[in-house]
Amino acid sequence: VAKERGVSNARIAYAWLLAKGVSAPIVGASKAYHIDEAVAATELELSSEEMMKLEAPYRPHFVMGHA
Repeated sequence: VAKERGVSNARIAYAWLLAKGVSAPIVGASKAYHIDEAVAATELELSSEEMMKLEAPYRPHFVMGHA
Protein backbone atom coordinates (compact mmCIF):
# COMPACT_ATOMS: atom_id res chain seq x y z
CA VAL A 1 0.00 0.00 0.00
CA ALA A 2 2.81 2.38 0.88
CA LYS A 3 4.60 1.72 -2.39
CA GLU A 4 1.37 2.18 -4.36
CA ARG A 5 0.76 5.50 -2.58
CA GLY A 6 4.38 6.64 -2.81
CA VAL A 7 4.63 7.20 0.94
CA SER A 8 6.49 5.54 3.80
CA ASN A 9 5.36 2.41 5.61
CA ALA A 10 5.26 4.45 8.81
CA ARG A 11 2.81 6.94 7.33
CA ILE A 12 0.52 4.10 6.23
CA ALA A 13 0.77 2.51 9.68
CA TYR A 14 -0.18 5.75 11.42
CA ALA A 15 -3.04 6.31 8.97
CA TRP A 16 -4.28 2.78 9.66
CA LEU A 17 -4.20 3.38 13.43
CA LEU A 18 -6.12 6.61 13.04
CA ALA A 19 -8.69 4.91 10.78
CA LYS A 20 -9.18 2.23 13.44
CA GLY A 21 -10.00 4.90 16.02
CA VAL A 22 -6.69 5.17 17.85
CA SER A 23 -6.67 8.87 18.64
CA ALA A 24 -3.28 9.02 20.34
CA PRO A 25 -0.82 6.52 18.86
CA ILE A 26 2.51 6.25 20.63
CA VAL A 27 5.09 7.76 18.32
CA GLY A 28 8.64 6.54 18.94
CA ALA A 29 10.40 9.50 17.39
CA SER A 30 14.15 9.74 17.54
CA LYS A 31 14.46 12.05 14.55
CA ALA A 32 12.46 15.09 13.45
CA TYR A 33 11.21 13.41 10.28
CA HIS A 34 9.49 10.74 12.42
CA ILE A 35 7.20 13.46 13.77
CA ASP A 36 6.67 14.77 10.22
CA GLU A 37 5.52 11.30 9.13
CA ALA A 38 3.08 11.00 12.03
CA VAL A 39 1.59 14.43 11.34
CA ALA A 40 1.35 13.76 7.59
CA ALA A 41 -0.64 10.60 8.30
CA THR A 42 -3.49 12.71 9.64
CA GLU A 43 -4.09 13.91 6.06
CA LEU A 44 -4.02 10.42 4.53
CA GLU A 45 -7.29 8.53 4.16
CA LEU A 46 -7.08 4.84 3.39
CA SER A 47 -9.75 3.27 1.21
CA SER A 48 -11.69 0.25 2.42
CA GLU A 49 -9.78 -1.84 -0.14
CA GLU A 50 -6.45 -0.63 1.27
CA MET A 51 -7.63 -1.36 4.82
CA MET A 52 -8.59 -4.91 3.80
CA LYS A 53 -5.25 -5.39 2.05
CA LEU A 54 -3.38 -4.30 5.17
CA GLU A 55 -5.44 -6.48 7.50
CA ALA A 56 -5.60 -9.63 5.31
CA PRO A 57 -2.35 -11.24 6.55
CA TYR A 58 -3.32 -10.95 10.23
CA ARG A 59 -4.33 -14.14 11.99
CA PRO A 60 -5.79 -13.74 15.50
CA HIS A 61 -3.88 -15.57 18.20
CA PHE A 62 -4.24 -16.28 21.88
CA VAL A 63 -2.48 -13.83 24.19
CA MET A 64 -1.16 -15.54 27.32
CA GLY A 65 -1.46 -13.79 30.63
CA HIS A 66 -4.71 -11.96 29.97
CA ALA A 67 -7.93 -13.26 31.39
